[in-house]
Amino acid sequence: MTAPTAPPGADRALKDKHRAMWALGDYPALAADIIPGLGQILADACEVRDGDRVLDVAAGSGNAAIPATRAGARVVASDLTPELLSAGQRQAQQQGLQLEWRQADAEALPFADGEFDIVMSCLGVMFAPHHQAAADELVRVCRPGGTIGLLSWTPEGFIGQMFAAMKPYAPPPPPGAQPPPLWGSEQHVRALLADRVTGISAQRGTVRVELFARAADFRDYFKARYGPTIAVYQSIADDPSRTKALDQALAELARRNDHGTGTTIMDWEYLLLTGRKHCPPHGSS
Repeated sequence: MTAPTAPPGADRALKDKHRAMWALGDYPALAADIIPGLGQILADACEVRDGDRVLDVAAGSGNAAIPATRAGARVVASDLTPELLSAGQRQAQQQGLQLEWRQADAEALPFADGEFDIVMSCLGVMFAPHHQAAADELVRVCRPGGTIGLLSWTPEGFIGQMFAAMKPYAPPPPPGAQPPPLWGSEQHVRALLADRVTGISAQRGTVRVELFARAADFRDYFKARYGPTIAVYQSIADDPSRTKALDQALAELARRNDHGTGTTIMDWEYLLLTGRKHCPPHGSS
C-alpha cells in the first residue's frame, strides 16, 4: 500500500522544517562521539573499492562517505542540510580527502538514472518522511547490478524506543510522513525495494555506548546536540510539566537499557541491509 503524499506546498514546508531541525544542536559532534565506526561498517558491507562511483544519501557530516573515499571510491555526499555538509567537508579536508558535497533531497535526488555503482545511507535516508519516495530514488540512481546499502536504527532498539518515548510530546506528523525507525524493519525495507533489489542480506548489530556516566547525562547530551530531541523540547517549551515528564521519560529509557555497573553502558541496535539492483536479462528492454 502506498502512503498518501502531501501537497507540494506542504511538502516544501516539511522539508524546510527537517532542514532546520538537523541544523539544531551539533549532530557532527554526536556522530563522532557515539557512532564513529558505523559508516565504516556500512562501507565494508557494500564492498566499496577503488574507483567505485558512490552516492551517500542523507550523508550528514559524512560518517559513511568519508570511509568510502578513504577506500578509493569517487564519492558524492548528499544531504538536505547544508550545515552538516559543511562540517563533513571540514573533516574530509583535515584528513586530506577529496569528495563532492551536494545539497539534495533524498526524495528527489538531482542525479541521473543508474549513475552510481553503490548507493548507501548510514542513519540518514531513514529520516526522509516519505519512505517509498526515498526508496524509489535509491533504486533509480543505482546502476543495474549495483549495490544498495542501508544502516538504520531498529524500532525495537534504543533509538527506536527513544522516538516512541518522545512521540507523545511531539507535534503530530504531517499526512504521509512515516516513522524513521521503520527503516530498521527488514520486512518494511524489503517491501519498499520489492523485486527491484535482489540478493538482499540483512543482519542486526549493536553499537556499544559508554559515553555517559549517568542516565540523566544521556538525556542532557541529546537535549543539547540531537536535532529531533531539541525540536521536541522546543515544541513544549511553554509547558513545564510536560518538559519535566519528557525529562523523566528519557532518563528512565536510559536506565532501562543500562547494563553497566558504576557507569551507563548501553547497546543500541541497528539493521544493516545490502542488496543488488535487479539487472534485466541480456537483450531485454
